[in-house]
This record gives sequence, C-alpha cells and structure tokens, in this order.
Amino acid sequence: MKSARSFPMLAIAFAASSLVSSTSSARAQDDGFYRGKTVTLVVGYSAGGGYDQYARVLARHLGRQIPGNPTIVVQNMPGAASFTAVRYLSAMAPKDGTAITMFDPGLILESLSAPDRFNVKFSDYQWLGGMSREVTLCYAWHATGIKTFADMMKRKEFLIGLTAKGSAVYANGAALRRIFNAPIRQIAGYPGSNEQRLAVERGELEGACASWSAIPQDWIVNRKIAVLVRFGPQHPSDMPADAPYVNDLAMTQEQRDVLDILNAPGQLGRPFIVAREVPRERVQVLTSALAETLKDPALLAEARKQSLPIELFSAEESEKIIRTIYSASPALVRRVKDVYD
Repeated sequence: MKSARSFPMLAIAFAASSLVSSTSSARAQDDGFYRGKTVTLVVGYSAGGGYDQYARVLARHLGRQIPGNPTIVVQNMPGAASFTAVRYLSAMAPKDGTAITMFDPGLILESLSAPDRFNVKFSDYQWLGGMSREVTLCYAWHATGIKTFADMMKRKEFLIGLTAKGSAVYANGAALRRIFNAPIRQIAGYPGSNEQRLAVERGELEGACASWSAIPQDWIVNRKIAVLVRFGPQHPSDMPADAPYVNDLAMTQEQRDVLDILNAPGQLGRPFIVAREVPRERVQVLTSALAETLKDPALLAEARKQSLPIELFSAEESEKIIRTIYSASPALVRRVKDVYD
C-alpha cells in the first residue's frame, strides 16, 4: 500500500523536475540567443517627445537584464498616431524577440470602433507591460487667460493639437467635444508631443491634451498651464489639487460608462508589445527584464533627472484592460464609436 501511494508523489516530483529543467533549458537557450544580438525598440513617435524620452532611458539599461546582454537601439517610426510602428511589428519586423514596439494605446479605441477599417486587434499581440501609470489631461496655455474647464467652455473655439486620429489624446478631445459639447477644435499633423509643445509656446495652439509625465517641469513649476480636466481617477502629487476628473463632470451613468472605455487605454501608460509569433519563453524573458530594469537604481536616477515618473504597469494588468475593452457590450461599443468618430 505504501508503495502504491508513492506513485503519484513520484509523478508530481518528476513533473516538477521536468518543469524546472524545461525552464532552465529555455533560459539557457535564450542566453545563447540574445548574446551578440541587437534588440530594436521601435517608437511610434518622433524624437524628443515623451514616448521617445522613456524609450531612450530604457534602452540604456534594459540590455543588462536580458540574458546574453544584447545591444538595445531605439528606432523612431512616426506616422498615423504610431500605427505605422504597430504595422511594422506585424508585417516586416523579425518575429524572434529582437523587435519591440512602443505605441500609443489610443489606437485600441480605433480598433474597437472601426474594426473593418482598422483591422488590428491588440489582444493578438503579446504584452510586456509599460514604464509608467499615466494620467492624461487637457490643458490651456497661460497666455490664453483660460484657468478652468468652465472658462474653456465659454470660448467660441479652443484650438489644441494632435498627431492623428487614433492617439489617446484624440480620444480625450473627442470625449470633451461629443459628450460635453466643448468648443474644442483638434488640429492634426504634429509628429509628436515635442512639436505640439513648441506650437503652444508660439501661440499657434491654445493648449493640448497630453500625458502628465510629458509636461515640461518648468511649465508646472512656473504655472504656465492650467489643467482643465484629467482622464483618470489617479491624481499625481504635483498636479494642481483642483484638476477635475472627467467622470465627475458626467451627468448620467451612460456617460460615465462611455468615459470608462474611452479612458481605459490611457491607463496603459507607454506600453510595449511584441509579435504574437515570438516564442512564449522569450516573451517571459523580456517581460522579466523590463520589470527588473524598472527597479534598477541607475535607470531610476536617470529618470528622476528628466522628471520621468517610473512605475511598472505589468503585462498582466495590460492584458486585463485589453480584455475589458474588447468585452464591452455592442450597445456600449456603438456609443463609444459615436463619440470617437
């Protein structure tokens, strides 16, 4: 009897041993795979903007956490609100774990609201996580005299910039325009947030919607902008205390439900994805390397110097948000489409 009862335990022990051996073998293979290789970090926006800043800080430290210590290079590939970079990942990039794309998560709404025209589903990609927990906002430049959301609503027209439809900040502006009848006019065609900031300083634009982490520190310290509304429940400590949360401005539960979907991609921060064909064990290596890099004191020190908040948004959290967005009811999707279009 004792001998018979021992068989399951032996089987479990053997399975556990095999799993450890398999994991060790996969890691050993990836040690060999990445050694001497170059990993390209493709950024969907132009140089100098927030996405580019984050990517270049990461590139200087990520290689130390990947077995084999590959070289990490950043390649800017702006176009169509970063969709060009996503398309590259699917069409032309190597599928072996040496190409990673950093993109604007606002594209997820484009894929939800226009699946026939935008035939990409972001649940088909493999997610590594993101470098920060973002809060997007819309602001007015100090020279406009606009200090509050109510001030902006009194204007006949309020000019803000964006790269293209499909960006997270397009969704922000569209939500204000379609849900609250805000007098917002969005001017498309700017390659990235850096060019939009210059346009604001020149007076070409009156404000913008952006990630809080992308706002220059001197703008915050010297109160060069007025935060009109924020698109997340989080409230960064250095954001003005009176910055209203957009859901609190909603008048109905339906409006809040629509805003929840419209706001969800912005929570993903500045996410990283790889092609679905990349071997799963290699994705695990990259996911682990990203998490470890974001705890690296050298990276954190460099990020502080550039006023870039760092906090891991995990792959699991990212995938949960993606599932929530794509599981929205048909009625809610239709309402989101009405707002987004």
